[in-house]
Amino acid sequence: MRNFSTFFLTLLFFLAFPLTFSGQTLSADNDGDGCVGTPDLLTLLSQFGECSSSFTCGDLISHDGYDYSTVLIGDQCWFSENCRYLPSVSPSDFNNGSETVPYYYVYDYEGTDVSAAQATSNYETYGVLYNWPAVMTEGICPSGWHIPSDEEFTELTDFLGGEDVAGYALKSTSGWANNGNGSNSSGWIGVPGGWRSSDGFYYYGLSGVWWSASESGSNSWKRGLNDSNHVFSRYYSGRYYGFSARCVRD
Repeated sequence: MRNFSTFFLTLLFFLAFPLTFSGQTLSADNDGDGCVGTPDLLTLLSQFGECSSSFTCGDLISHDGYDYSTVLIGDQCWFSENCRYLPSVSPSDFNNGSETVPYYYVYDYEGTDVSAAQATSNYETYGVLYNWPAVMTEGICPSGWHIPSDEEFTELTDFLGGEDVAGYALKSTSGWANNGNGSNSSGWIGVPGGWRSSDGFYYYGLSGVWWSASESGSNSWKRGLNDSNHVFSRYYSGRYYGFSARCVRD
């Protein structure tokens, strides 16, 4: 109602006096045809710009052609699924990986065709595996979101009871081998998407690992879940590994 009242008063003032927006002077009869009509009012409306849509955590957030689900955990708003951003697919025979060049993988996919990789069930369920340079590439998260820092992962872990037990609340209720499923009481839906090493893919169904944006010397911090316990482990790895990624809201 306040926005409407402001616009209505501005419109009345506009009909009586010229207005200036961003250095452009507008009069009621802006097109000079001797009549205040629809084109004049549309010109005024265009100066207000478009209204931004409101977002509440729990809503879907659209990015790169896909609608991600989100979840509020404590004071943090997280993606509740793994990132799927895939600008290219790195050949699986890049055995040495890279600590400087972005590499993108889909578990067990051996080709380089993005569309074919996106058509696999592993992409649909587990998203993309990124080396650390790829996970730090602009575009992986939508505007207003980012890859979480090590400190933000710690905040998540502490809210869920600490490193030794947080995994049970984070893990999905299905998909984990050896009866290693969690409760997913957090809504984070931590899935066992495995990871990529320098010589192949490993631990699908047994492990899920997520990069942080934080560095530790020449390595980077990550968090991991596995099938054998409910620990949400904190450790660092070389940047050539391919792990999953999540986004958290700014």
